[in-house]
Amino acid sequence: MIINCAAYNAVDLAEQQPEIAALINAAAVKNIATLCRDKNIFLIHYSSDYVFDGAKGNLYTEHDTPNPLNVYGKSKCAGEEAVITSGGNFLLFRTSWVFGNGPQNFIHKMLQWSQKNPVLKLTADEVSVPTSTIDLVDITLRSIDKGLSGLYHLTNSDYASRYEWGRYVAKKLSLRSTIIPVPMSMFPSAAQRPLFSAMTNLQLQEEIGTAIPDWRDAVDRFLLEYPQQ
Repeated sequence: MIINCAAYNAVDLAEQQPEIAALINAAAVKNIATLCRDKNIFLIHYSSDYVFDGAKGNLYTEHDTPNPLNVYGKSKCAGEEAVITSGGNFLLFRTSWVFGNGPQNFIHKMLQWSQKNPVLKLTADEVSVPTSTIDLVDITLRSIDKGLSGLYHLTNSDYASRYEWGRYVAKKLSLRSTIIPVPMSMFPSAAQRPLFSAMTNLQLQEEIGTAIPDWRDAVDRFLLEYPQQ
């Protein structure tokens, strides 16, 4: 079994480095998938909600057709296609807004911003599902134990805007900063992002026979062990 967690996920930088994003997220994945097929190795690979354009107006299911808006999303979509068409045995998980240990996550960045700014402006129209690395690993292992294969959406449950997520964290940590909702258009970026890319995980919950925790529960558990600022 190979579990591939490697990815190029610098969304804005990918617009300037499309070749590197394609090499890591698509070409390398195709090589791994081909190797796994030839050697009869089971492949687990992770993709992103950014394969969708956010125009559906509802939660995305595994049956919805991808339509990525940016270079990063297109490279991840190509990686998905490489896995699916490889002819090998695989588990392909789409996830979103992953947070865990280390500085490369929204919660850590928000706490840094709050130390420097009495007012934080967070997008209220950018919506997806905050997902804990702890639950990501747990559900991956449960899926392996159940012998699952194919494509599934692996996120925590429910959904939130960046503003709602930030407000929740601020309340839990009693931050003094005022959190203000603003449109994503206030933050021009190189890459166009989907507004509502939240995915439903109901199919995966049914297959593993276990409820996947709400994102708020995941944040609560994370903050209990997070180094106090």
